Formats: sequence, C-alpha cells, structure tokens
Amino acid sequence: MKGMVHIVGIIGALDKEVALLCEKLEKTRTVHRASLTFHQGILQGKEVVVVKSGVGKVNAALCTQLLIDYFRPNAIFCTGVAGALREELDVGDVVISTEVAQHDVDGTVFGHEPGEIPNLGVKFFKADENLVEIAWEVACRTLKGKKAVKGRILSGDQFICSAERVKYLRDVFDGSCVEMEGGAIGHVCYVNDVPFVVIRSISDRADDKAVVVYEEFSEVAAKNSSNIILGILDNLKPAG
Repeated sequence: MKGMVHIVGIIGALDKEVALLCEKLEKTRTVHRASLTFHQGILQGKEVVVVKSGVGKVNAALCTQLLIDYFRPNAIFCTGVAGALREELDVGDVVISTEVAQHDVDGTVFGHEPGEIPNLGVKFFKADENLVEIAWEVACRTLKGKKAVKGRILSGDQFICSAERVKYLRDVFDGSCVEMEGGAIGHVCYVNDVPFVVIRSISDRADDKAVVVYEEFSEVAAKNSSNIILGILDNLKPAG
C-alpha cells in the first residue's frame, strides 16, 4: 500500500461512528446485502464505501467480507470509539492501530497463546504501515487539546468495564485500547490480503464508570475518529 487507492472501505459499528461520513458523501448509491446497507460515493475526492457493521466480531467479520467481495476495496478503515487501557490516555485521545488482536480467543488448553487464531497461527494482525503513518500525521494535525498514539488495539465480544480486566488486557496483550470489532476486521483483511488501519477515539476508561462515561462522551469521540478518516482521505492519491 503506497498511498494510491481505487476505492476505500470504511466500517463503523454504530450510527454515530459513520454519521458524519455519510453526511458528507456525494454521488451516493446504496447497496443492500445480508441486512447491511453499503453507501457508495465520493468523499474528499475519493471513491469510498461507508457501512455500519453492527456491534461485535461476527457482525464486523461479515461486513468486512461482504465489502471485499462486492466492492473490491484496496484499503479498509475502521472508525469509532474504544475504552482506554493505558493510564496516559484520556477521553477524546486517539489510538492508531499498529496491529489488532482478539482478546477473547482462548485455545491455551491446546498449547496456543491467548488470542492466537489456531488455524492461522497468528495472534496479532498488523495494520498497513503506510496507512498508519498517514493516520498518525493527520491525527497529530487534527486533534485540538488531545493526543494521538500508535498502539495495539484489542477486540472481544464484551463491553469492558472492569479494572481487573483492564489489567489483564494490558499485562497479557500489551493493549492500548479495547473495543469490539477491529480485531475481526483485521483478521478478515489479513486472509484477503487487503491493507487496513483501525482508528479509535477514547470514549471511556473501561473501568467501573465506563458505561456512564461512554454515554456522555462517545458521540464526541466518534466525531474525532471520523474527522481523522476525512484527513486520511485527503492524503491518499487516487489510482489511475
């Protein structure tokens, strides 16, 4: 991936995570597949497909594979919010994925590492380095009074709201933040050889106050992530 694209796929789990992008989409057509609505059009001068996957790894994986099969993107972005796993991360800060993992995969009884996908022998799915650098540069320019970091993003089919669980995810996976879709998206992109990056804005600290804090700040955090997506698109060169 060298910064030139034919078409970009953009996935968010919730309405609030794709609303800003859909509002700015031009020359839109919609395609319906397997209960999902794909919005195809022009965003920041680039051809894109924006889709709400729904929450969780199965929804994210289904959405990603359909996106790849029907639209053939040569890059996929995942946008949205996450819970912080690092003390230095505050609400509104942004994490750019260096790699992603699924923290709730556990085949340790058969000798696998926590998070390792047994049939692949892979624990961490690496994001595209060029997309990571572009996202990092855009985030550093875009965020006002907040910071951006590169780090490992973890996914599982739970909303994390426990200090004990946060410690486990830090100690075992060295995670920077935790959400419910990025690891599955990275997994599907890996087996299809499609470059990807996950951009997450912190909505809470994944502790016992996470639900209350999430409800208050998730919409603002989602907009932070969407604005970075717009900036990345500005920095990509259309192929051909």
